[in-house]
Order: sequence, then structure tokens, then C-alpha cells
Amino acid sequence: MTRVLLADDEAMIRAGVAAILATGEGIEVVAEVGDGRAAVEQALATRPDVVLLDIRMPVLDGLAAAEEIRRLLPETGVIMLTTFGEDAYIERALGLGASGFLLKAGDPRELLAGIRAVADGAAFLSPKVAHRVISRLSGGQLSRGVAARERIEALTAREREVLTLLGGGLSNADIAARMYVVEGTVKAHVSTILTRLGVRNRVQAAITAYEAGLVGGEA
Repeated sequence: MTRVLLADDEAMIRAGVAAILATGEGIEVVAEVGDGRAAVEQALATRPDVVLLDIRMPVLDGLAAAEEIRRLLPETGVIMLTTFGEDAYIERALGLGASGFLLKAGDPRELLAGIRAVADGAAFLSPKVAHRVISRLSGGQLSRGVAARERIEALTAREREVLTLLGGGLSNADIAARMYVVEGTVKAHVSTILTRLGVRNRVQAAITAYEAGLVGGEA
């Protein structure tokens, strides 16, 4: 069972999202809150697998709440759920360690897929958000590509293989199956990769893989 904490300051939005999650097999909403501070407190109390955070909330906004939750509960995945798709929000959320970014106007199936992906250790961006991220990367692809290729030189061949699969959106379990190793081995590789690349989470590592040409282009 994937346990989810839902935080949004609009009661009707919370009800709607909860109703969608209720249709997803194996997903349970363990708490619903209306502000970021309550989200942090309930995350500590319930230890959910995934926290869904609205960005604009009273007391403590979703971005600040995401930062605290990632610091206090590193094993809990964070997905930002918002009506706002501005690049600044996307960059800040991913920079703070969020593993997913979904727009409220998106397909409900994206919400369920995103929760399952993040709970399984993968990253998930809604198609519209992914398009914006890739477009921004493409704008400065040459200079960033050179820097990214220099950074991945610190990785072993095996770690580079893991990074390529991670960049392709695979979860730890999927990578383990593909490489014929146990999942614990993949987790250890991912931890080392994040440290050697100097990034905070899988999304940032996946972006590095894209910039270096390991996925979505020529290596």
C-alpha cells in the first residue's frame, strides 16, 4: 500500500484529489492538511511514502514545506501539485529535492502514475512540465553538455549505466531487473552517483544524464 499525505489550502481541491486517489489501487490517503506547517507535522507523524504539496499555502508555503520534509524524511518522496507552471517554481521545486511536479489541470491518470513512480523511487514530471524543462535545457545545451560530460567522468562504467537508466525514468526495481542485480545494489549506486555529481535527487541526476547526452541524444 502506498501511503500519501495530501496538502492543499483549498478544501474542494483536497476533496477532488482525494477522490482521484481513492480510485487508484494500492493508494491510501493517510492525512489531509491545509497548510505547509501542518504538512510537515503530519509527515513526521504518519511517515507517508509520498507527500503531495500545493505550492501556494498559508503559514508555510509548499516549497518551504518540501525542503523541510526532504531534510527530515529523506525516504519520503515529494510531489508538487499546482496550478502554476512557471519555470521559477519548477526550478525551485526540483532544486529543493522534489521528485515530481504535476499540474492540477493535468490528466488524473498522471496523478496516479506520478505517485506510483515516486513511491517506487523514480522521478515523474507531467508532460507539460517535462517539455518546459527540456526546452530550457535545449536553449543552452552546448555549454551545459560540456559541463555535464565533465561531471560524469567521475563515474565508473557501471555507475554511468545506472545513470543512463535512471535518466530514462526507470525506478530502482526496474534498473535492478535490467542489470540483473539486487535492488540494494542499485540504491548504493544511485547514492554514490548523487554524491559524485553533486546533485540532491534523482531528477537532477536525470537532467545531468540528459545534458551529457546519455539519454535523449547522442552520448
